[in-house]
Amino acid sequence: MPGLPFRPTDDGVLVDVRLTPRASADSIRGIGTDAAGTAMLKVAVTAVPEDGKANAALLKLLARTWKLPKTSLSVVSGATARRKVVLVAGEPAPLLNSLNEWGKTKS
Repeated sequence: MPGLPFRPTDDGVLVDVRLTPRASADSIRGIGTDAAGTAMLKVAVTAVPEDGKANAALLKLLARTWKLPKTSLSVVSGATARRKVVLVAGEPAPLLNSLNEWGKTKS
């Protein structure tokens, strides 16, 4: 069973994501690992990877799923890659607890 892709930082929680654009539906497909064993959230969106459309769809889906304002999420690494790091801004401890509880249902 993979670990969870959430890690605290000074200004929130970082989430490792593997994004698949041009999917048939927007969905969170679960938690998996890469070849190095690093946990990541597997997400698919219908948007195309042009002009930031797939990233915007990713942030919208995560915000809706986690019931957070879209403005609290941002892509901080991998903007043009499938592998991304998303920052969920806020108080790290309660965010991490909430995301870990959610993540346990997906792994």
